[in-house]
Amino acid sequence: MDLTVVDIYLGSSFEEECGFSFTVLASTCFVLFKMERSDFHFVSSILNTVHSQHVHSREVLNLSKSLHEGFQKSLGQYLSGNKKLDDLHLLKDNDDVSKVLYQKEKVLCCILTSPKNLAVKARVVRDTWARRCNKVLFMSSVTNRKFPTIGLNVSEGREHLTAKTMQAFRYIYKNHFNDADWFMKADDDTYVILENLRFFLTSQNKSKPAYFGQNIKLYMKQGYYQGGAGYVLSKEALRRYGEKGHDPRLCKRDGGSEDVEFGRCMQNLGVRIVETTDVLGRTRFHSFQPEAHFEGIYPKWYRKYVATGTKKGIDSVSDYTISFHHVPPPQMYALEFYTYHLRPYGIVHGTKELNRKN
Repeated sequence: MDLTVVDIYLGSSFEEECGFSFTVLASTCFVLFKMERSDFHFVSSILNTVHSQHVHSREVLNLSKSLHEGFQKSLGQYLSGNKKLDDLHLLKDNDDVSKVLYQKEKVLCCILTSPKNLAVKARVVRDTWARRCNKVLFMSSVTNRKFPTIGLNVSEGREHLTAKTMQAFRYIYKNHFNDADWFMKADDDTYVILENLRFFLTSQNKSKPAYFGQNIKLYMKQGYYQGGAGYVLSKEALRRYGEKGHDPRLCKRDGGSEDVEFGRCMQNLGVRIVETTDVLGRTRFHSFQPEAHFEGIYPKWYRKYVATGTKKGIDSVSDYTISFHHVPPPQMYALEFYTYHLRPYGIVHGTKELNRKN
């Protein structure tokens, strides 16, 4: 059984809207599953009773039992090794919209890492969210063809992160400019939900000089984007960097704080900062772990300078959140599970229009 879609239609008056009633589903007209022919035929037999008789709870329970038995069969085949299931999903979600956005908003992900982090941090990033990038590049100080990583001509250490970032974007401009529409820099302890990033990018224009992230209003007029939360360059922003970013009067080659210096570089190149909160004012890029934003556990510098204000609580974080930072490997696996596997049975989430209007 390939269960891909569940559409639930609700009505204020069950019999008025539907012409029949379920004795066990108080206000639900019907549940339509997009599935294999045999299962669809079973549901159709229920729907055909609309003008003839009430549908008994036994028939609904039989449908539930049929779906459950199909699930158990798939699970047994998987555990016995007789069936390979993509991404361990026993029942697939309907990902048609995300597939369209995957083609429409192509994202290249550049993950900054180091040789000592490959075995744990970078490996977990590679095995989780980075799989959803259109193209992914791991940048380090040493080339590792097996992983693989691209070795840049830089020394390791926080004091050289500026050089690593500047060289990484120069490498991307020279070798991968035509491979994507958007270019994201992230750390190896950043977790990113690519589907939400692509949805946000549908409200933006890759041909305009802009970049996006968690805005810190400090050091320069438009501020800069905090590096750990990740930031995303439009194609035009990368083009400007590729053509003029080698000028040390515009873009520092090394030293200082990486995100500050890259922000100053973008401002000097005429690349503007854009509001990234959703239409309800909730944040999408996050400098810390989820718990820090839920509980409001922020350092003093963040409280003082973050452009969005230091809100806290679940209601302050967008339903279409894009990133979290300072995520250790175990929590990265947890976020992967919560985002792509955990489902409350019987609840189907529809899409929301949360982008701001330009």
